[in-house]
Amino acid sequence: MGKSSNVIPAFSTASKLKRRIRSHLRTLGFEKDKRGDLVPPASTKDSIRTIHSLHRADVLKRNADFANWQLPKLKRYFASGHEIDPSKIQPRLELIRSGTWQSALFRLATLSWSIPVSAGFGRRMRYVVWDQQNEKLIGLIALGDPVFNLKARDEYVGWDIEARRQRLVNILDAYVLGAVPPYNSLLCGKLVACLVRTDQIRRDFHSKYGQTTGIISQQAKRAKLVMVTTSSALGRSSVYNRLKINGDEYFRSLGFTGGWGHFHVPDELFWDLRGYLRSNNHKYVDGHAFGDGPNWRLRTIRAALDALEFRGDLLRHGIQREVFACDLATNASRILRGERKRPIFNTLKAVDEVGELAKERWIVPRAERQPDYLNWDVANFETLITAGTSTQMRGPKIKHHRRR
Repeated sequence: MGKSSNVIPAFSTASKLKRRIRSHLRTLGFEKDKRGDLVPPASTKDSIRTIHSLHRADVLKRNADFANWQLPKLKRYFASGHEIDPSKIQPRLELIRSGTWQSALFRLATLSWSIPVSAGFGRRMRYVVWDQQNEKLIGLIALGDPVFNLKARDEYVGWDIEARRQRLVNILDAYVLGAVPPYNSLLCGKLVACLVRTDQIRRDFHSKYGQTTGIISQQAKRAKLVMVTTSSALGRSSVYNRLKINGDEYFRSLGFTGGWGHFHVPDELFWDLRGYLRSNNHKYVDGHAFGDGPNWRLRTIRAALDALEFRGDLLRHGIQREVFACDLATNASRILRGERKRPIFNTLKAVDEVGELAKERWIVPRAERQPDYLNWDVANFETLITAGTSTQMRGPKIKHHRRR
């Protein structure tokens, strides 16, 4: 008697999918230890960029039509080196809305990153950072909902699970944070990071989310933004460490992530894994609802890997990222633990004041020491996003996904 028709395709699909996963991981340079866990090729920044290279190539391919359509209209907002006078850099934050040309500019700029960017989830505030001296783009900021579990952050705050459940609403995560070329060569990545801790960010959050009602709980949140977290995409960060001006700390290192997540599982492979679960009527196939966010994606991938009977934890990629916190309120941790109700924001500065301090501290001295920013031409930016190749200057740091 022959095998039933519904058994043969499932076996064939599973075998093919398992071979594809193994081939993909080998291509990225991963090996497996005796337990079946992943071993990354190295922990250098170049090796991490290499691991992301296939994902980035896929992102550029999917966005090719968008880039070709928008570049002629928007490339005038990107600077060449000769258009910048470091001593006259004057930042301005613009909160953007979806569907606008500024939103298209934001998306276009992220295509130059060596690490692909995520779309964020939940509450979101996206900014373009302008240089008022020439109306060129300095950099980007995007703040979104944080993950529920983040060991380094939770130990820093010192809260329990119930306090975290009630007050996580007062934290956002900077999942996009950096300067575009050639401003990144002038250390404007530090300037952009410092702008997170300004009164405009606090006020914009209050205006947009201060009186929101929880979709799940239906309770008034009355959220107050007291902390912003972020993490480095390339191991230890040279941008956020020791990020101080005149003794004021803008970001504080909290430690490192556990080295697991799903960045090494590209979208196409993820949808195939989800399709495999659908063929087996698994509960995670259509379980994506508000509040699931990246955790749903993690659970879906894990369920598929378990169903395929992979040995070891293939979500533990071993590449750790440094976690940082920016306290907008001087009593942020006490607010988050529930020990105080009224946050203290009296040390927050205006955007232009932070700009002047950053210019004196980092930008002008860097321009005098290393004037290579003058060699950058806007045509190089076009090469970054159309050819997908590196040039003399790296794109700015962007967080591509969520992590625990």
